[in-house]
Amino acid sequence: MTIAEIITPLEKLAPLAYQESYDNCGLLTGNSNWECCGVLCTLDVTEAVVLEAKAKSCNLIVAHHPIIFSGLKKITGKNYVEQTVITAIKNDIAIYAIHTNLDNVIAGVNYKIADKIGLINRQILAPKQNLLSKLFVFVPENNAEKVKEAIFNAGGGHIANYSECSFSTQGIGTFKGNENSNPAIGKQMVRSTIPEIKIEVILPNYLLNDVVAKMIEAHTYEEVAYDIVPLTNSYQTIGSGLVGELELGIGELDFLNLLKQQFNLKIIKHTKLLSKPIKKVALCGGAGSFLTKNAIAAKADIYITSDIKYHEFFDAEGKIVIADIGHWESEQFTVELLMEILQSKSPTFAVLKSGVNTNPVEYFVG
Repeated sequence: MTIAEIITPLEKLAPLAYQESYDNCGLLTGNSNWECCGVLCTLDVTEAVVLEAKAKSCNLIVAHHPIIFSGLKKITGKNYVEQTVITAIKNDIAIYAIHTNLDNVIAGVNYKIADKIGLINRQILAPKQNLLSKLFVFVPENNAEKVKEAIFNAGGGHIANYSECSFSTQGIGTFKGNENSNPAIGKQMVRSTIPEIKIEVILPNYLLNDVVAKMIEAHTYEEVAYDIVPLTNSYQTIGSGLVGELELGIGELDFLNLLKQQFNLKIIKHTKLLSKPIKKVALCGGAGSFLTKNAIAAKADIYITSDIKYHEFFDAEGKIVIADIGHWESEQFTVELLMEILQSKSPTFAVLKSGVNTNPVEYFVG
């Protein structure tokens, strides 16, 4: 299999279009046309991870965090980023990063955290807007089903847990082709009146070009009449953080002990406990202080994240418990997620988990 074939299921789950503007996801070193001889999954890429990949005969590393985050103007080996890139290139090892795009899909990083806690009724905490459009297309009645199938197969018509969603209305269309036209129905220079169906479908913006191309290919008319309208609707399955519920509420200390056990934590930084059961839980893997207000608005009892600064703990305002469990700790199970995705699509292919502990933070517990 080529590297392009290996990463296809990753990009189907978490399209690159859903990464944040500051991010740098995708193939960072190597060539997508290379034959892949093995995959090593990791949270971070360091030189030690690259050497591990070489030792295990893996020429593709799939990581959550991009080793190249901002631009590299020189590659001289002066820091760990440059050293890692040099070692990867020297050994023909491709590095692929799937970062905020995996954070922003409901079945991504945060879903895996929710699995470890046992949350049900899961939803995106802060759904994104301006990612959707509505496509309107006018089709002869006998061509409507073929056009709808083409749109659905190209990825249009998905709404949350439902697919092949559309709305159709009947009407009458008119057109008259000039001397240069080649009408599939009717004649040149004669106005035609045709019973038509108007099909309406919602689709993500990043698929617009593909969906329109397939729609036109399936359409009877020489010139296809269609409209694309941007939507401000929230995209309920794309966005930041996650909120869910425990089947049964438990005490605050019991919940903190659950976190400690499930995430193998040595320490949890948290705000003052509020002496009430934990039932509704908000969470965000990695640095999530920007979602504290969303967690409060969702009426969560606790917000689990990391990298909370001193003054940001005050944002709890006695309305919620904020628990900072550590950046690496919150995202450690992302490696399991990556392996599950790759193994489900390529069960006979070598997909390995890195044995290198890349957590740069250590704790002195005395």
